[in-house]
Amino acid sequence: MANHDLGIDTSRRNPVPRPLTDRERARLEEFAESIHYSSRYSDNEFEYRHVQLPKAMLKAIPPEYHDKAKGTLKLLWEEEWRGMGITQSLGWEHYEVHEPEPHILLFKRPLSYTAQ
Repeated sequence: MANHDLGIDTSRRNPVPRPLTDRERARLEEFAESIHYSSRYSDNEFEYRHVQLPKAMLKAIPPEYHDKAKGTLKLLWEEEWRGMGITQSLGWEHYEVHEPEPHILLFKRPLSYTAQ
């Protein structure tokens, strides 16, 4: 499903995915086992989950992933969040960052999502 169908503000993303370098990926790997995944919850259209990164991990994430105006991460492309060590099934889109707690990333996908 296209991102605009999910109501994602793509202007809050990097124009194209910015892959991590091997060095950046290695630096983030130490945090992967400390990432917390919420249970899924849903409304009539979407299922949701939030992913809580260790706060110290934010400092290891490249500056190009940060939205300096908001003091949070940008909305990340799938290639970007997977590269950081976030693992979840297919179809999830990063659609928001919880601004009071910028280490919490919000994801959603359509209830009707099926892997192609």
